[in-house]
Amino acid sequence: MVRSLPDTKVGDREKTASRLLASSAKKFYDPEVDIDWDAPLIDGKHYMLPHRISLYGTPLWDRMSEDQRLELGKHEAATIVSVGLWFELLLMKLLVKAAYNGDTTTRHIQYALTEVADECRHVTMFARFVERIDCPAYGPQPYLHQIAKILPTIAYGPAMYGSILVAEEITDRLQRETVNDESVQPLMRMVNRIHIMEEARHVTFAREEVLRGMSGLGRAELRYQRLLIATVSYCICRSLIHPRAYAAAGLNPKEAWHAAHANPNYRETMRFYGERIMPFLQDAGLVGAPGMRLWRRSYLLS
Repeated sequence: MVRSLPDTKVGDREKTASRLLASSAKKFYDPEVDIDWDAPLIDGKHYMLPHRISLYGTPLWDRMSEDQRLELGKHEAATIVSVGLWFELLLMKLLVKAAYNGDTTTRHIQYALTEVADECRHVTMFARFVERIDCPAYGPQPYLHQIAKILPTIAYGPAMYGSILVAEEITDRLQRETVNDESVQPLMRMVNRIHIMEEARHVTFAREEVLRGMSGLGRAELRYQRLLIATVSYCICRSLIHPRAYAAAGLNPKEAWHAAHANPNYRETMRFYGERIMPFLQDAGLVGAPGMRLWRRSYLLS
């Protein structure tokens, strides 16, 4: 079986890269300069919108005090940010591998390196944020942190760029919902604003690479690409809540963890995060056997 590209228009690779390079040179942020890290945090402001917190709508949530809810939102925000930090470090390895194997005189590879520079600033920004709100850098579970070291070796092609898109677009969806909401901490909103603006270029780049990479895949290669992206997406999504975050809010970690995963509202929130990226991946042909069980367990699909 040989796949052809879907109807979605794919721009000329060098023209797209040239346009993104010009945009990157014109508009970028330096978090060390553009964020006031010494500004006071405001009592009573959220870090996560309450209806996006994993326990919202459960009996356990109903028993929690308002202070506990705010504290849990802060620690869940720290979890998501530190998972983003972890994956962006992996993303940089993937892009550097592409640059190592490519032609650095092309605009395409030059933009990949520019994206690495963007992600270096994002990782620093996320780390400063977690430090500023006095939370642990939860990140993924230790076993996953170790296993993920092999990703830059085994990931390539459309699944590589598709995995990048899953990580970027589910966080983008969350951030866009909060960036103009004045009930959210100003520091959280500024971090989100910077990330949204710069990730928009990265998404354009990765979406076109997914579509190019899907052209001409044989059956065995297609199954590998589908399984790889489903596995990475499952690992990302299942890392967005952490048992230690529940303990920090004064909850029983095991009870809260199980309540969150059984919570229909939390599963609906995950589908909300995936509303933009999942139709794209489905249309491109990256969602299918043998990865469907993992997609469902990630909660991105019903």
